[in-house]
Amino acid sequence: MNFDPYAVPSPSYVVDEGLLIKNLELLKSIIDRTGCKILLAQKGFSMFSVYPLIGQYLDGVTSSGLLEAKLGFEEMGKEVHTYSPAFTEADFEEILSYSDHLVFNSFDQWRRFRDKVKNYPKPIECGIRINPEYSEIEVDMYNPCFTFSRFGVTLENFEPDELEGISGLHFHSMCEQNSDTLARTIQVVDEKFGKYLKGMKWINFGGGHHITRPDYDIETLIESIMFMKDKYGLDVYLEPGEAIALNTGFLVTTVLDTLHNGMPLAILDTSASCHMPDVLEMPYRPEIVGAGMPNEKAITYRFGGPTCLAGDVIGDYSFDHPLTAGDRLVFCDMAHYSMVKNNTFNGMELPAIVLNTVADGPKVIKEFGYEDFKERLS
Repeated sequence: MNFDPYAVPSPSYVVDEGLLIKNLELLKSIIDRTGCKILLAQKGFSMFSVYPLIGQYLDGVTSSGLLEAKLGFEEMGKEVHTYSPAFTEADFEEILSYSDHLVFNSFDQWRRFRDKVKNYPKPIECGIRINPEYSEIEVDMYNPCFTFSRFGVTLENFEPDELEGISGLHFHSMCEQNSDTLARTIQVVDEKFGKYLKGMKWINFGGGHHITRPDYDIETLIESIMFMKDKYGLDVYLEPGEAIALNTGFLVTTVLDTLHNGMPLAILDTSASCHMPDVLEMPYRPEIVGAGMPNEKAITYRFGGPTCLAGDVIGDYSFDHPLTAGDRLVFCDMAHYSMVKNNTFNGMELPAIVLNTVADGPKVIKEFGYEDFKERLS
């Protein structure tokens, strides 16, 4: 952290431009070494004020529907890939106008919309999402290949007679994992769907690749990419969300009050439920700059938000000295799956969005207030 937490609004998400560039440079080195294409998965990180910067390094965006497709088209202006478990008739024509690639979740969806794709004035490449029925994710909530998953076509349900107009296959079976998992998954995909890849132009490895994590094995990723390129002559796409913004963002918060009920408690001006919902959904315990594990340091606090939800508890943290109202705390790794998932439950204001620029330090990009809360309702 190289900014003053007292110099930004509280609460606020602060994305560090220098750290973001560091991640992007690593991803660009993989593009340069392999000829693959890497796309920003907007579902994980949609801070569009930095899309022009990201576009200097990556090849475009992936979208989960109309609104993300439009955002990527307008703000980055590079390739736009759109996948949805089920497209709607109402949105489809506009989705076509923003998208370069469309991935269909089933052959029924492909049959329903393929004439519209073929008759559209611009060429759009289409793919089918496959389900290799192999994943090493232990929690079903985050496992696209768990039993009875709605995502993708299994080998049993694959329809080779319907591949005219399909130029690629897409799979997604990973979550925050290293490249050894990808290497094993690639072997399953090759074994099950290799005979169909021979006639394809591209393959998309999906997301879940923690490429910018310090212990990530880049060389095994390179080998997996080159395996598909060399064996089938395919273009290879990857669409990580977290890897772009991993460890680039912070959430600055202020202690509002401290109290005691069996243990020291502190109420912050940020909420797990509203501002970092993955803390409750995953669940996980985010790190705080300068704090220790429970009982590691002199005094341990349990942090909670100011909402009326009893379970709006962030976690237990220890400190060398007692906390007082007005103290600033900084949560780490708060760029991805924070801004895109936050909400205004209980009338909570959304944190400000700040970019810690390389040249000029912190710059407030946007602040939120009553109108943002009101306009979501009616």
